[in-house]
Amino acid sequence: MKLITAIVKPYRLDEVKTALQELGVHGLTVTEASGYGRQRGHTEVYRGAEYQVDLVPKVRIEVVVEDADSETVMDAIVKAARTGKIGDGKVWSVPVESVVRVRTGERGPDAL
Repeated sequence: MKLITAIVKPYRLDEVKTALQELGVHGLTVTEASGYGRQRGHTEVYRGAEYQVDLVPKVRIEVVVEDADSETVMDAIVKAARTGKIGDGKVWSVPVESVVRVRTGERGPDAL
C-alpha cells in the first residue's frame, strides 16, 4: 500500500476529488495548508499599501491506495491539479506498512 500526498491550489480541489472518484478511490483526507515553493510568495496591495504574502494558501490531499494503483492515482491527481502556472503543487508517495479500520478492526487492503 502507498500513502499518496498532494499539495495543490485550493480551487483545484473539486477537480482532484472528481478524478479520484472516477478511479474508484473511496476515501481521502483534505487539510488546509500554506507554504511556498520556488515562487517565494507574492506581493499584494491592500488599501494602497503593498505587502509581501510569504505563505500561499494550499490544500493537502492524502489517499491510501494499493501499490498497483498508485501511479494511476498520482497521474490523475497531477492531470486534475495542473494549471500550467507556477505554484501548481507537488505529489508524492510513501510506503504504508499496515492499515487498521478502527470501527471493524479490519486490516490491510480490507481496511481501505
